Amino acid sequence: MLGLGLDSDGHRRLTTGPNFALLGGTEETHQKMTETAIKINEKLVATGKQLENVSAEEFDDIAASVGLQKQKQKPEASEPSEGIS
Repeated sequence: MLGLGLDSDGHRRLTTGPNFALLGGTEETHQKMTETAIKINEKLVATGKQLENVSAEEFDDIAASVGLQKQKQKPEASEPSEGIS
């Protein structure tokens, strides 16, 4: 897992652990990313699975169980917009 904190308070932060590398963010953002990555790893251990062996659907379920929400994808630019002829 790769976490990237896009907000900044001028400090450079990098945290690595089993299955994750986290970069950037304010102290609060970085701490939240760290806690989330650790919770995901704990869920993996509890299920007896390795990150590299879970399906995308299983990962989504685990991520949701620790409070992450999947973002909806934006429509591609080539898709027609409604109401314009």
